[in-house]
Amino acid sequence: MALLSTSAAYFRLALSLYMVLSLFTLLFAPAANALAYPPQQPLGEDLAGVQSLFNTLDDLANEADVSYATGPLTRSTPLETQQHLLSALRAMQEEYFVLWMGTWPTSIDWTAAVLGTHVAATLSSFTSSVSELDKAPPEEKSFTALENTINHFFSHTTTFYFGENAFSLRNQAYDDMLWVVLDWLENVKFQDLHSDLHYSSGGSSDNTTGEEWYGTQFRKSAAHRARIFWELASTGWDKTLCNGGMIWNPTLIPYKNAITNELYISASIAMYLYFPGDPIDAPFVATSTSNAPRKENPHNTTHLKAAVDAYAWLKNSNMTGIYGLYADGFHISGWQGSSNPGSQKCDVLNKMVFSYNQGVVLSGLRGLWLATGSKSYLDDGHDLISKILRATGWPQISSNKWAGLGRGGVMEDTCDSHASCSQDGQTFKGIFFHHLTEFCRHLRPQEESFLASKKAPDVDHDWDEVYRQHLKKCRSYGTWIAHNARAALMTRDEKGKFGMWWGLPFNRATVSDELVNSSTLPEGAVDYINDGATVDTKTSGPGVPRDFNDRGRGRTVETQSGGVAVLRALLQWQTSEEAS
Repeated sequence: MALLSTSAAYFRLALSLYMVLSLFTLLFAPAANALAYPPQQPLGEDLAGVQSLFNTLDDLANEADVSYATGPLTRSTPLETQQHLLSALRAMQEEYFVLWMGTWPTSIDWTAAVLGTHVAATLSSFTSSVSELDKAPPEEKSFTALENTINHFFSHTTTFYFGENAFSLRNQAYDDMLWVVLDWLENVKFQDLHSDLHYSSGGSSDNTTGEEWYGTQFRKSAAHRARIFWELASTGWDKTLCNGGMIWNPTLIPYKNAITNELYISASIAMYLYFPGDPIDAPFVATSTSNAPRKENPHNTTHLKAAVDAYAWLKNSNMTGIYGLYADGFHISGWQGSSNPGSQKCDVLNKMVFSYNQGVVLSGLRGLWLATGSKSYLDDGHDLISKILRATGWPQISSNKWAGLGRGGVMEDTCDSHASCSQDGQTFKGIFFHHLTEFCRHLRPQEESFLASKKAPDVDHDWDEVYRQHLKKCRSYGTWIAHNARAALMTRDEKGKFGMWWGLPFNRATVSDELVNSSTLPEGAVDYINDGATVDTKTSGPGVPRDFNDRGRGRTVETQSGGVAVLRALLQWQTSEEAS
């Protein structure tokens, strides 16, 4: 009895019995009813007619082909969204991840790093949403189901550490290296968060020993890989052309593109804020020639300076195309080699717009604000988000007119409706929503400790008020996120696998060639990533709607990660609303 009493006290933490049963059921049963919309929330001061908007959405849902839904479309609660998110993560891992290989075999090196990031970030969402969702009295709480679920998926990330093709990635493009940095720092962030919330003496659990969560023993390994790859990638910073900026690939003609520079910003500021230090001196040391263990300290100003300089360069580079969105990148006119560098200026812009180029910089801007206290970084982020929403056609949800980055308020890459997305392109929307979620999340204990230690300099404005206004603006994006979450859920098949084309109209039987081909490249744009082919739109037969997400590469682990990311964004918004 004493043993049982001790165990009960230890595990009484954060989930109501209802939540425990729901999570446990989802580990062994299909997902629940398809998500529709959360309770009505304001769209922002410049938008009106919220109730009319939801009425229109409900009308569209009533006309929809919901053959993949298991029940009626109703407005979701945070718990229901959490169930959908867990189901999406389970499908990603059970359908695509092979434990004994320690990886997703159908992925490629860089997309696998992104998938690892999604897993760690989703675990952070689960562990941080517990107390915000729970309203039950202490005697009805248990930690067992949550901890079992988290440990189950965390074990996948530890096996991926050994399954990741780290040696090959060391010899690839700089952006490939930086995805690795973000992955393992996200892993470190989760370890610290879970331990802070539920294990350390300052956490909310009944654990009074002050011991860290067992998973934090993996912190050193994750931090070491992050440091190695940041140091390798940082050699891509180049001032001989364009007065700065990261080169995309060290072995090809110079191309200074948005994604590599945004990754360098976000990875560098993440190293400054979250890197815990690295005592490991092997294997594959990047820069050290000493036999002494590496003792890089947290909050290294080298990382901060790299992020500040890189964003200043990007902001002043004029690397923008249609609607002020980030274009793909710059070539240097006349460049024929180092002995004949041509203009040495970034003067030939490829105006191609991809969704992930609008997202990765957002996490970097949040980090720069935390590190410097400068409100301008947040302002730049919100300005970019407002442009993104307009480019998806938001809030004109009934329109099928291409708006530059989607239509009807749903985000699309140009290749989606054509079913011509490459493996790279299938990853993009998930990356965007991951970094949007990072930009808008609440402070965590580790960040609060950083600010309290006065690592960040004093500023001449009310920091708390800036933070409050930032979260208020973030909450105004919630209905757009919910709109995209439902669009994504509509693409699931009977196994819970998400498709690529979220912008597919609800009535699948009426899709026309004109609609498929209406997503067009901006003038002066070249899509280096996707093949751009037009794919047939015929239905499966008389009266049988065709599944347009089985064309091209079909449903893949990369498209699944998009569903995970947009549901995580929705869960964060809903729990943020409940906490506000």
